Amino acid sequence: MCELMTIAAAVAFTAWYFAAKRRGKSAGAVFTAMLMFWGAALMWAVDCVANAMDGEPLFDISGKDFFLGLIIWVSGLAVFGVLSLLERNRAVK
Repeated sequence: MCELMTIAAAVAFTAWYFAAKRRGKSAGAVFTAMLMFWGAALMWAVDCVANAMDGEPLFDISGKDFFLGLIIWVSGLAVFGVLSLLERNRAVK
């Protein structure tokens, strides 16, 4: 479940980044969050494949895995929030 949630966040931030880039806006915080979520998605993909090779299901659809996905989302959004504030303060100066 955390793999699917991380991929969803990565796709959302990727769409947001390219939309902002198309409008000519600065999107440094969005770009960093996008890369963080893609990195996490790649890490979870390797973990899912390794588990599948050991005979476990490809995706773990459980409450604990959902909670882990929420932790990933909250952590990524917290870093994105801090980076956005820093980017905004830098633009004001």
